[in-house]
Amino acid sequence: MKRKIFMSPFLKAFGDTPKLRVLDFLIDNDLFDYNLTEIARESNVSYNSLISFFDEFIKSGIVIRTRKQGKSELYKLNTDNLFVRHLIRLDVELTVGPLLKKSETKLPNKEILAV
Repeated sequence: MKRKIFMSPFLKAFGDTPKLRVLDFLIDNDLFDYNLTEIARESNVSYNSLISFFDEFIKSGIVIRTRKQGKSELYKLNTDNLFVRHLIRLDVELTVGPLLKKSETKLPNKEILAV
């Protein structure tokens, strides 16, 4: 299993667990659908771990089945789910919030800039 060098702000805030890695991957790629093998590989979670909790995600409405491609079923994040929308908003706030705070620092005085 490959090891990611970069840890997202979402994982830094809530911990690096298999469930959260899968959620983080699906939040970052919510426009596309993936089969279970791709989800496991891209979120750096073993396939067996993914299988152990993925049904919970489906039953709770976090993930929906979108289509079948050959023998594989494809899934994506259920952006119609209120909980998922809050997770996405939280992820955006954790990612963009610190950047906005840095840009809110006071600019130097106009007189200093005129020199």
